[in-house]
Amino acid sequence: MNYSYPLYRPPSEANSLIFQVTEGCSFNRCSFCSMYREKSFSEKPIDKVLQEIQQAAQTQPYTKRIFLADGDALYRDTETLLKILQSLHASFPQLERVSSYALPNNLLTKTPEELLALREAGLTLLYYGVETGSAKLLKCITKGATPSKMQTGLQKATDAGFQVSATVILGLGGLHYWQEHIEETAKLINTLNLTYVSTLQLTLDDSIAEEYQQKFQRQNREFLPQSDQNILNEQVLLISLISPEKSVIFRSNHASNALPLKGVLPKDKDALLAQLSAAANGATELVPEWLRGL
Repeated sequence: MNYSYPLYRPPSEANSLIFQVTEGCSFNRCSFCSMYREKSFSEKPIDKVLQEIQQAAQTQPYTKRIFLADGDALYRDTETLLKILQSLHASFPQLERVSSYALPNNLLTKTPEELLALREAGLTLLYYGVETGSAKLLKCITKGATPSKMQTGLQKATDAGFQVSATVILGLGGLHYWQEHIEETAKLINTLNLTYVSTLQLTLDDSIAEEYQQKFQRQNREFLPQSDQNILNEQVLLISLISPEKSVIFRSNHASNALPLKGVLPKDKDALLAQLSAAANGATELVPEWLRGL
């Protein structure tokens, strides 16, 4: 593979074969994210993508999972994506899952018919950054989306039959706005038909920390970072408030988290809260900061 680095993928795609069908991110203005700041967004030529698929099929024919990178594969036009998906499923006979990130605008601009065609062609799982359900905080972090637009896009995706793994960033609102952040996020999640909800812990690269602060100030707000103990409080409130109509698989398995958790909500709510209580009381050791990362 001729990868353009840095290369990122979700934790659950650790054993997946990655095809880089785009490079970078077409939006690339979220103040909390430094992943693709070094790259200019581009679409890899389709002939090159198809060639890489054929080459990989010769060396890894038994591949079962594939992730389409970089951060914005769904930006590509539907016809091109269908060609890629058809080639993948023809080349890897044991392929069980193809996934990609999905930006809010991706789901808004594609029609329900296009999303259905992509899902039927074998793209089955989308990773989507909700980050927060607070309209005011979404402006502070320059997410380029509103809660209502996210709800509309995600409803289109689930109506088309996609599994959706949504992420929430703990600590995003800081010391002053954490309760607003969590309450509005839980409210949004409860309106959606998600398959997975995962939490990350806010980790600002030195290159964007000042920008993050400045964008809060532009919205007449002040950001003060949360302590690990306060992050646990955020997690307690979030888990307490998540009560979707359909059960959702909950994870905090990202490397940024101080406390890894996993369960199904609402079924495992009491068990998860008990783990959080043990961590808050010092009975369970948190992951040391030096072992955490993006």
